[in-house]
Amino acid sequence: MIMLHSTNLNAPQVDFKEAILTGQAPDRGLYMLNEIPRLDDAEMFSFSDLELTQIAYKVLSRIIGDLIPKEQLESIINSALNFEIPIHYVSNHDYMMYIDQGPTCSFKDVGARMLARLMEYFLEVENKNVIIITATSGDTGGAVAQAFYEMNRIQVVVLYPKNEVSNLQRKQMTTLGKNVTAIGINGKFDDCQKFAKNAFADKDLDLNLTSANSINFGRLLPQTLYYFLAYSRVAEDLGEKVIFSVPSGNFGNLLGGLIAFRMGLPVKKFIAAVNENDEFPRYVNSGTYQKVEPSKNCLSSAMNVGHPSNLARLIEMYGGQIDEIGIVHKDPDLEKIRDDIYTISITDELTKQTIKGFYESYSKIIEPHGAVGWAGLQAYRTDTPKDKNVKSISIETADPAKFPEAIVSLINITPKLPQCLEIINQKEEFPNPVEINTYEDFKKYLQSNY
Repeated sequence: MIMLHSTNLNAPQVDFKEAILTGQAPDRGLYMLNEIPRLDDAEMFSFSDLELTQIAYKVLSRIIGDLIPKEQLESIINSALNFEIPIHYVSNHDYMMYIDQGPTCSFKDVGARMLARLMEYFLEVENKNVIIITATSGDTGGAVAQAFYEMNRIQVVVLYPKNEVSNLQRKQMTTLGKNVTAIGINGKFDDCQKFAKNAFADKDLDLNLTSANSINFGRLLPQTLYYFLAYSRVAEDLGEKVIFSVPSGNFGNLLGGLIAFRMGLPVKKFIAAVNENDEFPRYVNSGTYQKVEPSKNCLSSAMNVGHPSNLARLIEMYGGQIDEIGIVHKDPDLEKIRDDIYTISITDELTKQTIKGFYESYSKIIEPHGAVGWAGLQAYRTDTPKDKNVKSISIETADPAKFPEAIVSLINITPKLPQCLEIINQKEEFPNPVEINTYEDFKKYLQSNY
């Protein structure tokens, strides 16, 4: 069994169960594996003959160990990952992975559904109840709300910036009720994230709180799985390397890929494509970290993050340390980061051009976040012609129907609503339960209601 430690290095080590049930470490750091197990090339290459659920068991059992018996872990995986993740050829050596086929049409379904079932299992074992606080910039909130809906031992509170999510993204959080409460705050995603982190560390709150953001390692770990899946469907030769282009906001998606990479996945380069919230590209290029405050409101709204939480894990993986407020205590190996990761900021204007150009070239609709990833890949192809024959997998993270206004304005086509979104679109919303401007407002709400 592999233990986990806090990235702030001032909290006791815990096992996987405790990391999941706690969410954030008591020193405000994020839990990270003490060691990352490796798979050999032959085993990963053999994944081409396996379904996603079979790959998931082989990967996750290496880390979870005997904390969950084989039969129960397989049942959790089969229940959570009951949808397809298509990988489609686009052109030349480029592929697109669609991780938007789950019940909320977002890639967050993979991690949220796995975390919900893992947490439910551990809470039954421990005979405990928890309150989940989740901050979202768009898709996480809906995925978490749906994944944990009607779970008896779990209450869910979702914080979202009320003026920076699409109508459908909001409705995925505000139409459920029961054990799910969605609160639109007067602020940015970074404010939501700060309120959640403050609550976890607040000793005045005598509540059993935890997280379902990628702050929680149990949400992050399952995101390794679609990297293994995509590789197995694209690679033709043992040990062949590929490129992944990852739209990046809070950097949980990229961290899933980097953990898979450390487990042995043959990756030539990761492309970390961000929107105009460009703190990471500036840091990698200059060596000086500076948050974007306030974060910029971009078309790719789920990536409007001015200080990504998961930088703490990323920087630690490269020998450095950064705390939750963005102070770098130890510089990472920036040269090694540059070797592994090509990072670029994509403007809203280029995002729009990419949506239009992708439809004109391939007669397929790409949504704003996937467009940021695709634009990042095109920039890399231009900057690195020596890798022109290396296969790439770009990631589409949400269904275009979540962003109908943007799509219609750019290509004059209304994307078809999947049935799951059509049902949600017709539901009544529960009113915003409270006006929240500050952490003190949020604290008072929690104390009064839980």
